[in-house]
Amino acid sequence: MSHQFEPCSADIQSQSDLNKKAFLRGVVDILPLSIAVLPWGILAGSMAINAGLTFAQAFSMSAVVFAGAAQLVSLGLVMAGASVWTIFITVFFLTSQHLIYALNFRKDVTQFSFRQRLVIGFLLTDELFAVGIGENKQRTFAYLFGAGLCFYLAWCLFSLFGILLAQSIPNLESLHLDFSIVAVFILIIVPMIKNKATLIGVIFTLIFACIFKYLQFEGSIVLSGIFGMLSAMCAAKLIRLRSLGVQQ
Repeated sequence: MSHQFEPCSADIQSQSDLNKKAFLRGVVDILPLSIAVLPWGILAGSMAINAGLTFAQAFSMSAVVFAGAAQLVSLGLVMAGASVWTIFITVFFLTSQHLIYALNFRKDVTQFSFRQRLVIGFLLTDELFAVGIGENKQRTFAYLFGAGLCFYLAWCLFSLFGILLAQSIPNLESLHLDFSIVAVFILIIVPMIKNKATLIGVIFTLIFACIFKYLQFEGSIVLSGIFGMLSAMCAAKLIRLRSLGVQQ
């Protein structure tokens, strides 16, 4: 009887080892992005204090909301005296890309339990999507949980650091820590440029962003993103037609 159970226990141990390796692989993959978000987390924590939130409220915002761009924008709107509905609608559209992220992970995540899907759904960020996307990427629960948890803990820690600094250093936002937002997204976007169509889309997005910013158009970021996507789609179609013409 004991021999019948030995393969089962060995399989369990083997699976446990694989999960540990996948967890650590996720931590290692997202670690550079976790470190790069340091100034961003400090900015979010300090802005929460400057917006009038208490220590507990400021830390809870980072720990519960866990969305850097949404936190910064909502805090800016609060400081500007915007209404609750304005903040809600703005944050909704600002974070709507997470639906696309979830759809990309859907094939793998549907195999998880309901509790595991809730955990990954909470930890899903631009950074987790960046390390999890790709044909050769493993998207097991252990891998996604390791990467997501590492980034979550880093975000909470850096936000706490910003909260403590804001209580001792006045006008911390004047140090232009928001530049870290640009740096983080550069780290995310550049590795994803793997073909000419994507490169063209990125270039046109930058060009339109500069033009709209110079002309002081409202919603310049959204508009430039739309034009960039259209440019990438047109470029991909032209490249495909050209390749078909060459083959014929």
